[in-house]
Amino acid sequence: MQISLRGSVAAMLVLCGLICSPVRAAEISVAVASNFAAPMERIVALFQKESGHTVKVSPGASGKLYAQIKGGAPFDAFLSADEELPKQLVQDGLAVTGSRFVYATGRLVLWSAQPGVVDAKGAVLIRGNFNTLAIAAPRFSPYGVAAKETLGKLTMWNAIQAKLDKGEDVTQTWQLAETEKADLAFIALSQVMRDGRVTAGSWWLVPPELHQPIRQNAVLLSGAKDQAATRAFLAFLMSEKARAVILGFGYELP
Repeated sequence: MQISLRGSVAAMLVLCGLICSPVRAAEISVAVASNFAAPMERIVALFQKESGHTVKVSPGASGKLYAQIKGGAPFDAFLSADEELPKQLVQDGLAVTGSRFVYATGRLVLWSAQPGVVDAKGAVLIRGNFNTLAIAAPRFSPYGVAAKETLGKLTMWNAIQAKLDKGEDVTQTWQLAETEKADLAFIALSQVMRDGRVTAGSWWLVPPELHQPIRQNAVLLSGAKDQAATRAFLAFLMSEKARAVILGFGYELP
């Protein structure tokens, strides 16, 4: 009887250990388009507090991050500024089929660090009384593509070449304008908006019909070290807490 009791207690302790022990914490490595770096910081903090997992964020131009993934960089998930690059990764077998989704739709703004320079209709472009306009390199950045499309729709792309300065990504493009090395810049609204308010300078919110929608896609990468933890983070991106952060930075929700 005593032996049986000891066996029962031992079994209960083992079972309790299996049920009650916390889920093993994982480290998730996420490549993220630089326009989403600021909201990502807030979202990661919320996720880590809730899940116990940690998230390592590597921001950069979407095109360059894509090239790193193709080259074998050990990322678990990719948050691009477009939908074509994640789609291509799925086709290449480097991302999980069915895991791709739109996490935000970006907005393009023409911005100056100086108040009163950019008017509400963007007429400063037509007047041409500026020396330098910065855009992200279209080769690497979907926001650069959107800027080029906008200038094309305004029939200004060819005429403005002498005044263009191209940043590697929208972060570098914003820095050119923020330090006033460029008079104007086409950047992501999220770079100058916090909690629903543009915090500095003057701006024109580019009408969406002037460029293709900037549908920012996330995808789970095939080489993810811990797929369950990475899926949990991607699911959290669609939670109400994360969506509130995303809206506060000026994105539209899918």
